[in-house]
Amino acid sequence: MISAQAWADTRRLWDYHQMGHSVRPCSVAIGLGSHDLGVADTAVALYMRGMAPLLVFTGATSPTTRERMPRGEAVHYRERALELGVPSSAVLVEPRARNTGENIRFSRSLLDEAGIDVSSVLLISKPYEERRAYATARKSWPEVEIVSASTPMTLDEYVDSIQDARLVIDMLVGALQRLLIYPEQGFMIRQPVPHDVMEAYERLCREGFTSRLLTTDKPSGVL
Repeated sequence: MISAQAWADTRRLWDYHQMGHSVRPCSVAIGLGSHDLGVADTAVALYMRGMAPLLVFTGATSPTTRERMPRGEAVHYRERALELGVPSSAVLVEPRARNTGENIRFSRSLLDEAGIDVSSVLLISKPYEERRAYATARKSWPEVEIVSASTPMTLDEYVDSIQDARLVIDMLVGALQRLLIYPEQGFMIRQPVPHDVMEAYERLCREGFTSRLLTTDKPSGVL
């Protein structure tokens, strides 16, 4: 049973992870590969609205996607986009990236090699990874404007889609831990974390929502 306090803390993290950017036309849209095919659907919807003339899908496979997407996340995303009516000429595939940093760096290299001038990027991720994706892109591609986007949905809708509330909370906690420790490792820019969000994170760690935490010198994951 998940307590009312844990749910309230989870909503604080959910709201914080989303950047709240207003979507606007950009040079290119980059969809970050994952288990969530909704990223591809959202990229297509934004393309159809004229928010970007070109889609880049990036991602290899991971333990969580190997069976579902055996040809690689980016390839499956591309196939989904073509099914939904995007012309093949408007889709590029970056099939090697295995983490968010590589998603950004490899996509940037792909666009450079294609001779595509990029001044702004519509960066599409899972809802709870908007801030992580933004902070990573700002570190490794600082000269372009980053507009974060994801499938519009509430926390309750996302939990329903995953069908595992505890896993969702674990993922939100893990995503926040990375925002805390990755800037020191040079992987992303530092983001201010409001006091109430930090308190919510620490309570959830103490409650045992820790399966997605990276090992640190503090075993609880509380920083």
